[in-house]
Amino acid sequence: MAKHTATITWTRGTDDFLDKRYHRAHTWQFDGGAVVPASSSPHVVPLPYSDAAAVDPEEAYVAALSSCHMLWFMDFASRAGFRLDRYADAAVGTMDRNAEGQLIVSHVQLRPVTRFDAAHAPSAEQLDDLHHRAHAACFLANSVKTQIDCAPVLEVEGA
Repeated sequence: MAKHTATITWTRGTDDFLDKRYHRAHTWQFDGGAVVPASSSPHVVPLPYSDAAAVDPEEAYVAALSSCHMLWFMDFASRAGFRLDRYADAAVGTMDRNAEGQLIVSHVQLRPVTRFDAAHAPSAEQLDDLHHRAHAACFLANSVKTQIDCAPVLEVEGA
């Protein structure tokens, strides 16, 4: 089984922290070496405590679902002999409260626009089938109810 790692790092710097006025900017480092600036969403934590230019977890979630769908779509289109020239998705995630009153990403709408070579393009029915198969195969779409465990480690400075 494949394992995927991400290292999330935040450092307080000179912020007091106890006054609740601290920055939320942090980094995501992935197993392939990519480092991504991240932060809370300014919709959740107001500026200047969030970094609007950084990726927030909610938009990363939407992007990951869209990317997974796209990658499966490309695989199925290629196998079927359809020559895809471009794929763009302006995916939208909607935050709402669940029955317990918790904020959740309640809905993600993928809105892919695909462009094919005219000689190797699917019909509308075939396009729908490719998207249906991509959704059914997407690891992330099938993982939305993933079990999450926490194994904390305590470090105390100066102890």
